[in-house]
Amino acid sequence: MPYEGLIAETVNINGHEGDQIDAYLARPLGAGPHPGVVLFHHMPGWDEASKEMARKLAYNGYACISPNLHFREGKGNSVDNSNSVREAGGMPDARTMGDVEGAIAYMRSLPYHNGKVGIIGFCSGGRQVYLAACTVSGIDAAVDCWGGGVICPPEELTDRQPVAPLNIRRTWPAQSLVYLETKMPDLTRRRRQARRRTQKNNKNYEFHRWDGADTVLRC
Repeated sequence: MPYEGLIAETVNINGHEGDQIDAYLARPLGAGPHPGVVLFHHMPGWDEASKEMARKLAYNGYACISPNLHFREGKGNSVDNSNSVREAGGMPDARTMGDVEGAIAYMRSLPYHNGKVGIIGFCSGGRQVYLAACTVSGIDAAVDCWGGGVICPPEELTDRQPVAPLNIRRTWPAQSLVYLETKMPDLTRRRRQARRRTQKNNKNYEFHRWDGADTVLRC
């Protein structure tokens, strides 16, 4: 049942290696307990669209936290921060996963949280969701929305992003959704590879696609 009343605010959390970073927290005003969601913003940054999505999740009964993964760029706005990250070669995977672990820990500390944590991300955030699902403990469900770079040839790997998430053979949450944009090059092969790896891990999953959709698609 949707909650017409909600509260949203910027909070400070412990990120990778104890760094203090901003995060956007939105939750229903009801007493709860509420399931938790960590929202990974897209490459354009910790922008109003990402915060709107957090509020939509709160409206639908979730406590949602979205860490500012570009916080350390210190440029003052999401566009400049995003450009700075692009010029540096993307987000360092190790740092991103540390920030996500901090967001999960913060969510679990909240008195109205019910103990369950899911993750969702869009675009580059979808890739980070897939990576977190394979490497971070304590995740109950994952939703990768058209994450680029999940399948990545060796020549495109970098020091900041040294591994293709699909090639990591570790943990995976009990439930998974993967959304693929139909304009992605070589979509059929990519979907087949992702499905095969998920089946190999004996996990429940769903794949969805919308013909003609691109990265502006929103849930």
